Order: sequence, then structure tokens, then C-alpha cells
Amino acid sequence: MMNRIFTTCAAVLFLFVLVPFSGLAQSKTTLNIATFNLRLNVASDKENAWPNRKEMVKELIQYHDFDIFGVQEALEGQMKDLSALSEYSHVGVGRDDGKAGGEFSAIFYKNKKYRILNSGTFWLSPTPEKPSKGWDAAYIRICTWAKFKDIASGKVFFMFNTHFDNEGVLARENASKMILAKIKAISDAKSPVFITGDFNSDPKTSAYGTIVKVFADAKLVSKAAPYGPEQTFNDFKYHTYTTEVKEGRIDFVFVNKNVQVLKYAVLTDSRDLRFPSDHFPVVCRVRF
Repeated sequence: MMNRIFTTCAAVLFLFVLVPFSGLAQSKTTLNIATFNLRLNVASDKENAWPNRKEMVKELIQYHDFDIFGVQEALEGQMKDLSALSEYSHVGVGRDDGKAGGEFSAIFYKNKKYRILNSGTFWLSPTPEKPSKGWDAAYIRICTWAKFKDIASGKVFFMFNTHFDNEGVLARENASKMILAKIKAISDAKSPVFITGDFNSDPKTSAYGTIVKVFADAKLVSKAAPYGPEQTFNDFKYHTYTTEVKEGRIDFVFVNKNVQVLKYAVLTDSRDLRFPSDHFPVVCRVRF
């Protein structure tokens, strides 16, 4: 009798221990991932210069509860302003010198929810290991990446954030190829991977076409209907961007097959008839 009781208790204890750990291994990670071209801080923007927008930007990020977001055009001072959001940490360097010089394509993340396992920056050029301009590009361009661990679920995932050249067609095409090659070298086939950024390329371009041969455009695979306008560039033209601004959808979130996109949105938040940037942020609710 005692042997049967002991055996039964042991079986119950085994199930009690096994089930929680099995549940942990199978748990899903859900997060809000975004890309946001901040528009660099230049005095010639006058009322739209960064000092008049920075609080709007910070409040937008917090209100929409971005878990992880990539920025473009952020200068050192703008990076310091965003660092005032203490719930976020970041990785990334300035493109001009690999330190603090020039624009950052940094990645911000909630530091109590995610841990950085590895990260880096490479230049979109034939010499990706050092500051350099690539092909027919007008400016030096970079891609910053990070390998994350979700602290709650233990899931590991990757993010690559970039800003393609605005003039060089060959530079944009080669940048797409380089990023895909780097992803293949740095990540693995089982991990979720995100590519975010301002690609200065719409869906009709070869640069976009190169990426979507391997990755999905988050807007096109969203479970819920996409929210917001088609275009992502507004040029600070609050009243007339839909008719005067010719650039269409140039800011993207791309995902690999290991990611499910639940929602996609282009956010048109404003205050006093002004936008927080000349680009709209793009945010996705994703699960993996």
C-alpha cells in the first residue's frame, strides 16, 4: 500500500515539475516593433526643428508602447534626448566614424524585457568593417543589428535596422543584397528576424524586390487590416502631404517566416497641426 502511495505521489510531482517547464518552452513572445526616421536636427527646419518636436517624439513612443524600435537620422544630441526615456537602452554608432559622428541607425529596446546577446554595425559598402561610402551612394550608410533574448520567454530573435541612400540606385540594390547576406551569416534559420528602416525605395524598386524574395513585407502579411495611410513620408506638409509629397511607402518592417504579424500601422499622430517628424513611424504587433 505504501509503495503504491509513494509511486502515485512521485507521478504527481513529476507532472507538477514537467508541465510548467513545458509551458515555458512553448510560450509565445508578443511585442510592438517599429521603425521611425526622426529627421535630423537642423535649424533650417525652423518650427519643425528637433527642439520643437522632441517631446512629441518621446510621448508618441511611450503612448504607443514600442517595445523595440529602430531610428534613422538620429544625431548624437537626439540620441541623448531619447536616452531620457529610462525604460529604454540602445545599441548603435554614428555612421561617420563608428563612434558618435554623424547619423545613427540605432536600435532602442525596453531594458527590463529584453537582453542584448550580441550586436554590431556594418557599413553598406564594399568595405563594411569601416566607415565608408558604397557604390553610387551620396552619403555614408550603415546597418545596425542586435541579437535579443526575451527575458520572460527565453526566445532569441534578431533585428537589423538601416537607412538606405537617397540617390544611389546601385547602392540601394547592393545594400539589400549585403543585408540579406549578413543576416544569413549572423542569424540562423529557426530564429525570428526583423529588418526595419527607411529604405528610400518603394515597392516598385529593385531594392525592395530583392528583400521580399526572402522576407515578407509586414503590411502584406498582417492578420488585421493595415491601419493608416499608404505613404510613410510627409515632408512636414501637414495639410497637403497626400497631394504634394510624391514619395510613397519607403519605411518598412520586413519579417522572416518565423514571425507572425498581428497588426500593422502607419501612425499619423500630430500636435498643433504639426507632425513629430517628416516621416511617419511604422509599427507592427508581432508574435513568435
